[in-house]
Amino acid sequence: MSYRYLLIPALLLAACQSIELSRDYDRSRDFASYRTWSWKQPPLLYAPDDPRLKSDLTELRIREAVDQQLEQRGLRPAPAGSQGDLQVQAALIVEQQQSQYTTSYGNHWAGYWGGYWGGPVVTEVRNVSYKVATLQIDLYDSRDGKLVWRGSGEQIMRSVPPSPQEREAAIRETVGKVLSQYPPH
Repeated sequence: MSYRYLLIPALLLAACQSIELSRDYDRSRDFASYRTWSWKQPPLLYAPDDPRLKSDLTELRIREAVDQQLEQRGLRPAPAGSQGDLQVQAALIVEQQQSQYTTSYGNHWAGYWGGYWGGPVVTEVRNVSYKVATLQIDLYDSRDGKLVWRGSGEQIMRSVPPSPQEREAAIRETVGKVLSQYPPH
């Protein structure tokens, strides 16, 4: 077995360690005026709407991580029974994706006089399927219901399901990185 066969899984594992972040926001809004927040209903959306993806435990972990991060950014939960300046809604999106990798190998050599020898060059094309998870957090202005800020973190999922402790740590890390982009500068 060639080391080339180990390259693709190694690249995928390396990609699992990083979270690709993106954000968008309404530049006309005064983000300093937002002081409180509450959860929009439903607080967490799932795509696809699949019972294998939905979990009260996942929702609890995401809600706790968002609560903590918003508090660190100076936003306070609205008093019970009232609506905050911002309404928060999260979405957990899992998509199947595929990449194609081409590897060429073989024995060939060009000598000093331009002569070639060795076996033929073989090209192998492999398709690799993997799942990508995106955690998106949306903030809506409670007065007009308009989306004012959206942040998301995307990463390749491991093929082996994580333990509950790993899930909690991954959710906290992802939410922390996504909300590190709020408020916009």
